[in-house]
Amino acid sequence: MSISHAPPDPDVVAKSPAPAPDPAADPDTDTELPEPAIAGELERIVASSTRRTRVPRWLRRTSGPVLLLALWQLLSSTGVLTADVLASPGTIARVAGDIVSDGSLPHAMGVSLQRVAVGLLFGVVVGTGLALVAGLFRVGEDLVDASVQMLRTVPFVGLIPLFIIWFGIGEAPKIAIITLGVSFPLYLNVYAGIRGVDAQLIEAGESLGLSRWGLVRHVVLPGALPGAMTGLRYSLGIAWLALVFAEQINADAGIGFLMVQARDFLRTDVIVVCLIVYAFLGLLADFVVRTLERLLLQWRPTFTGR
Repeated sequence: MSISHAPPDPDVVAKSPAPAPDPAADPDTDTELPEPAIAGELERIVASSTRRTRVPRWLRRTSGPVLLLALWQLLSSTGVLTADVLASPGTIARVAGDIVSDGSLPHAMGVSLQRVAVGLLFGVVVGTGLALVAGLFRVGEDLVDASVQMLRTVPFVGLIPLFIIWFGIGEAPKIAIITLGVSFPLYLNVYAGIRGVDAQLIEAGESLGLSRWGLVRHVVLPGALPGAMTGLRYSLGIAWLALVFAEQINADAGIGFLMVQARDFLRTDVIVVCLIVYAFLGLLADFVVRTLERLLLQWRPTFTGR
């Protein structure tokens, strides 16, 4: 087989297309490469947690109570719920306006708020003090924790007869009941918060030369603060529950006193008004504690739901 070494035909060379210039090989050329075709427009991907819902959140939160109120009014208008069983929302609103205008409800609210405030103050001092003693010292835990665990299983409502015998029928037994109801949940949460502090944080504080008081101030107490806030929220709820029982003890003023009078006269409208006031005051107190929690716990990022 022979290989031809003849020169290429000039006509063939002239007809062949010239090679495309390489921009990388010639830096002086200004030729731009064509951009690739895009099949469709790019859509920005947004995380599902940052997408805004079309329905405002406040509307979603109020839709449940509004629907319940509408159903209540419908049942009352059709006669399914009689006034002897449960008064209609319109009647309750009218009665609420009457007892607000004559000053009886504001006075009762002032008396009840004073009782809750005093009982809550004593309960916070007692519950937090016992939790600090039991949580910071092993000897304190041995002396305090067992007694508190036994007492907290006793229903505080069952101690009302003893409180009447010990303190009489004045304001003292009412304050004592609220104090007792507030102390136990606060003790449990503060104690758990202290004992739940990471041991590595304690070791890090000791390596930095913190004294015992420095560890308590800068490590233990901030670490136990979330538990203390949770305990305070529980304590406020129990404080209003204890107030309901406390104001049944020969009370001559307060929201509970209005409820007792309404019960004697079969006034379901006044009873419902007092219950709504209890719920509103409890919701307001919880809002105050949650606001305080956001201010004191800004350093702790939390999950807010999706």
